[in-house]
Amino acid sequence: VARRESQKALLEQAIRDRDAAKVHSDDLSALFDANELKIVEEEDQLKIRLGSLGELEGVVQQVSSDAFSVVYNSLVSAQFPGRDVFFTELSTHPGLPTVDQLTRIAESILTEAAESGQVRRFEGKVVNPDGVEVPQEVVRIGPFMAVSEGKFLAYSPVLAKLTALPRQPGGEVMEVAIAFAEAREGYQAMPLDPSRGVLLNLYVQRPDFVERIDKGEEVGYVIIAVGLAGALAGIFQVFYLIRVRRAVTRQLEHPERPTLENPLGRVLASYRAQGSTDTEEDSEVVELRVSEAVLRELPRLERFQAFLRLGVAAGPLLGLIGTVIGMIITFQSITESGSSDPRLMANGIGQAMIATVLGLGIAIPLLFGNAVLVSLSQGIVQILEEQSTGLLAGLLERRRDGGAGGGATGGSGRG
Repeated sequence: VARRESQKALLEQAIRDRDAAKVHSDDLSALFDANELKIVEEEDQLKIRLGSLGELEGVVQQVSSDAFSVVYNSLVSAQFPGRDVFFTELSTHPGLPTVDQLTRIAESILTEAAESGQVRRFEGKVVNPDGVEVPQEVVRIGPFMAVSEGKFLAYSPVLAKLTALPRQPGGEVMEVAIAFAEAREGYQAMPLDPSRGVLLNLYVQRPDFVERIDKGEEVGYVIIAVGLAGALAGIFQVFYLIRVRRAVTRQLEHPERPTLENPLGRVLASYRAQGSTDTEEDSEVVELRVSEAVLRELPRLERFQAFLRLGVAAGPLLGLIGTVIGMIITFQSITESGSSDPRLMANGIGQAMIATVLGLGIAIPLLFGNAVLVSLSQGIVQILEEQSTGLLAGLLERRRDGGAGGGATGGSGRG
């Protein structure tokens, strides 16, 4: 009975607590509803009071996002760091911006615009290709280019630092850049990249002459070997023919003293030897002997010409082989990837075109070189033929004069 009375008392207490909690819940619900109505009224009042300022938040966020994309990749940020962080925070900041924030937005945008037309010289840290960061004097041309100690620089947004390009443009571009960095006053020429580094990176990635040749692979090296062999042979023969031509010219000045150091002297010596052994020898035999002497000189005068003609014909054919191999590689890459991505096709097409260029590149110079050799050798052969023909003509004239004089003497004796 006592436990039952105790349980009854607990039950009555729980009922009273429940009723009290229900009353409190009803009070809170009424207060919540009243607060909801008040919030709606306040928001309506806020919208009325804001007026056109209600669009300011969205405009500021949009402007901050656009400015961030410009500032994040700009070379100007290397001299004025931290601007990208400000725009990042502002683009995600809820609510209306403060007057200070609006002022900083305007200052940052005006700074970017003003620095786009200025050449600045400042001390900055440059990361070399080996990863070492060193302080250097940097010359910045707006947001377009930056140079330091004879090197072109690029801005790394991830590191928020200037980095030296792994490959530098050579030749005249580098000379102009160095002269511009060293100039302290006046006007100075300087190349500009309107894409703010994109074109410069593409320019320095272009392969040089050796890399282009290497792109042709084995066929390219074979073509170059043929071209070099033909060029060396042609150059050697050109100097040989020039030396022979000078010796023949000197021999023409003294035909009565033939020397064996030049082709004309050997031909003259051969004629004199034939004339001294048998003065009554038939003129046809003498002509054959002199022609033999001239023909004996032709191989040395016309050597390497056949090889050069072979190089002229073989160069384009070898280039055609490289072209076919490059197209096979192109079609194989298309088959393996299942797509016609130009980047996958570029390797094979590049090899094909380079092989063709190399083939034509050796054929055309060898063609002109062979023409020079033919011209020089034909000039010397022409002199040899003229002199040999003149010798034979002189021989025939002497024999004719001698025969005529002998006949007249014999006739008078018989009379």
